[in-house]
Amino acid sequence: MNNLFPFLAINKVALQLGPLAIHWYAILIVTGAALAVLLACKEAPRRKNLAGEPLKTDDIIDFVLIALPLGIVGARIYYVAFQWSYYSQHPSQIIAMWDGGGAIYGSLIMGAIVLFIFCYYRMIHPFDLLDITVPGVALAQAFGRWGNFVNQEAYGKIVNNLNYLPDFIKNQMFIDGHYRTPTFLYESIGDFVGFLLMIIFRHRLKFLKRGEIFAFYLIWYGTVRFFVEGMRTDSLMLGPVRVSQWLSAVLVVFAIGMIIFRRKKNYE
Repeated sequence: MNNLFPFLAINKVALQLGPLAIHWYAILIVTGAALAVLLACKEAPRRKNLAGEPLKTDDIIDFVLIALPLGIVGARIYYVAFQWSYYSQHPSQIIAMWDGGGAIYGSLIMGAIVLFIFCYYRMIHPFDLLDITVPGVALAQAFGRWGNFVNQEAYGKIVNNLNYLPDFIKNQMFIDGHYRTPTFLYESIGDFVGFLLMIIFRHRLKFLKRGEIFAFYLIWYGTVRFFVEGMRTDSLMLGPVRVSQWLSAVLVVFAIGMIIFRRKKNYE
């Protein structure tokens, strides 16, 4: 995006090594992913696989090595699919994710597919692996939204001022001659609060059943995303419908139904 004061904007490129440009977006995603892996590796030995053996750090590492790159691909596929009118005319831009343009829901969908296949071959209950990984996913999302901040994307409507925010955020949210609602910040805060709650619940609430940390993640993130998406001006649309709002609502209803169903059936 063009900024009237480009000298105040943060450069998307963090480090230039000859022809190699390392973008802040990539650094933030990798940092979030690394923290998510560390958290999952710490939690994994507390769970057992279907053979009754404790999960290993290798299980988490192997899963991440498969799921992370495919998740990035999924995020891009999802985004491109709903912006096909543009990318069909600019096919060379399809792989240019470093300039922005990824959808978290695409990453989550791809990650879920990989997880169920991985769990089948490793004899791990899918809900156990989901409960282990989703707090870290929320933390990684909180980091990733700051990549949107650097890229000046995923923002909201025009506002008169952002005087309640630090200058570095105000300056970066001055886009095309106007201050923009920092929806990236609202979602990042929501993701981080969700992460903290899941960590607390996982170790303090003994009555939780298998899969309910995952269900809480769907409810929490779905709710946060539903309201934040309503403030954005760059939503992926399907006709008059904001795709992410629709999907958020579906996930919240699904998660609530899953909790009710599994408790009625008295599953572990």
